[in-house]
Amino acid sequence: MAGTINRDDIAAVRERAPIEEIIGQHVSLKSAGVGSLKGLCPFHDERSPSFHVRPAAGRWHCFGCGEGGDVIEFVMRMDGLPFAEAVEYLAERAGVTLRYEAGGRRGSESGASMRRRLLEAHRVAAEYFVEQLGSPEARIARDFLRERGFDGEAAAHFGCGYAPQGWSHLTDHLRRKGFTEPELKASGLVSEGQRGVYDRFRGRLVWPIREVTGDVIGFGARRLHEDDQGPKYLNTPETQIYKKSHVLYGIDLAKGAIRSERTTVVVEGYTDVMACHLAGITNAVATCGTAFGEDHVKVVRRLMGDTGQAQIKVGSTGAKVVFTFDGDEAGQNAALKSFALDQQFLAQTFVAVDPEGMDPCDIRQRDGDDAVRRLMERRVPLFEFVIKASLAAHDLETPEGRVAALRTATPIVAQIRDRALRPEYARRLAGWLGMEPADVLRAVSRAGERGSAPQGQPAGQGGQPAHRPDDGPPPMDPETGQIMTVSAARPNPRDPVVRAEALSLGVLLQAKADIAQDPMTLGIVAELARDSFTAPQYGQIFDAVVAAGGPGAAVADWVGAVEEQAGPDLAPLVSQLAVTPLPHDKPSELGHYARSVLARLLDLAITRRTADLRGRMQRAGAGTDAAQEAFAEIIRLETRRRQLREVE
Repeated sequence: MAGTINRDDIAAVRERAPIEEIIGQHVSLKSAGVGSLKGLCPFHDERSPSFHVRPAAGRWHCFGCGEGGDVIEFVMRMDGLPFAEAVEYLAERAGVTLRYEAGGRRGSESGASMRRRLLEAHRVAAEYFVEQLGSPEARIARDFLRERGFDGEAAAHFGCGYAPQGWSHLTDHLRRKGFTEPELKASGLVSEGQRGVYDRFRGRLVWPIREVTGDVIGFGARRLHEDDQGPKYLNTPETQIYKKSHVLYGIDLAKGAIRSERTTVVVEGYTDVMACHLAGITNAVATCGTAFGEDHVKVVRRLMGDTGQAQIKVGSTGAKVVFTFDGDEAGQNAALKSFALDQQFLAQTFVAVDPEGMDPCDIRQRDGDDAVRRLMERRVPLFEFVIKASLAAHDLETPEGRVAALRTATPIVAQIRDRALRPEYARRLAGWLGMEPADVLRAVSRAGERGSAPQGQPAGQGGQPAHRPDDGPPPMDPETGQIMTVSAARPNPRDPVVRAEALSLGVLLQAKADIAQDPMTLGIVAELARDSFTAPQYGQIFDAVVAAGGPGAAVADWVGAVEEQAGPDLAPLVSQLAVTPLPHDKPSELGHYARSVLARLLDLAITRRTADLRGRMQRAGAGTDAAQEAFAEIIRLETRRRQLREVE
């Protein structure tokens, strides 16, 4: 079992990974003021840039869609990686050696070094195969591609290559590059016989299989020569870096379209992926020598944002997965297996099958790009395809056949995730069978009662929070010491007082180093409290600032520490405040600017406190001890106000 990554190492990755460079690989960033960058959000369609990056704070936030976080969260969202894999990906680029706890040292120096070596071996092999595709021997591979409508430019785009005949051409090449025998054996690029290791791929057309990050982790190879006794397609075996149940061919090229269109097209082969992409369907991917399974579902869901946090809308705006299958029995069986995975998607699932049983590559070769696009447009819901496939196994011309078909099809209808659609498809089933709709509806209902139907949608769907907002500020948890936060509507940005409060939290999060060096500013911060903020959420975040140690604390990931104290409900708002551009134009004056902003906030708090004291004096009556105490406090506060205005 993989161990937990050491917290200090995670913090080092956040600190050393240059967030502006990582994000800049995907987003064109321009200056948005001192220490702030902005660009078009990669997670939703927009014409005006609302995506901001604050390198000094190590945070990004989109003011359009509300997404935000640190560099690790960006890689997770952008490349669809789990947390640990995102950290490992960034660690390699930041030069951080990860340590693992509570489960072994998967990230030990030898393990991390081996992964880097295997990735490097595959990079070298991919370049070698591409170079060999231009050799005289590889004419058979070039002809294969050309006959299927793929020219040299297409081959280069997809990284196609050729593995030469012989026993050890690639092996010898890798040895000359300094790779050792244990590394060659671990890579999956070689096989082992009685006389040692030899090339796994020989005399074949090869496709590089890449992770979502773009790193080559394996190859798929197609037989070309008649004397090749091996399988038609040969893939890399399971290795440290290649797990076929997690891999989708073309995911590195398709991830952008999958994310923006919230649609994934799953085809059956490498050439089908090529045909779809060249026809403009750039969200097409394929499995690599295995059926589409649960781990593939997880990859696709992360890229589409199919997380279960919001209800997927029916229609063109909802997330969709489109499967393409051959029209034969094997294709129908594949559709049935995919239907078993349907419940793991919130996305709508469809099937696109050519009436003549042709795959996308054959369709494009015969009829052109438009025909491939028309195939996708003719898609039908997956459950409709499965229902009709089940009916095709029965003779609907006889009463016995229709009854048998009904018994086969009703459990399928009962499994349709959207309960509102079940009656509609029950009525369609009645029409296909030539039966009374009421009889079919009753049969579907009985099938659902027997446990075939799912238990409804997850809580918290439809864009509504799972819990209602709390009107008052939550207290501290007496056992954990954590701030108890809840979801609530964002403070009103049009309120000038609320804007001043947001600005104050912005400087506390973004100007920590400058504040820590100024005793006067630290003194102002010490006088602030939760009731210095009129917006309850801002008061809670200020409590989180204090709980994280305040701006004078020696904390490497300051914003992350505040987010942790604030809790998951308020973390997005903390992230937003940490990247909101501050209205000042000189980095050298940031400390003075922060002091004036915080002094203004304390001034407003004093105004409210003074008004409360005057009310107390009136209620207590002139000459009473309570009135005199309130008056003395007013005098002290007014003195402090004058001092603050001198600061401003």
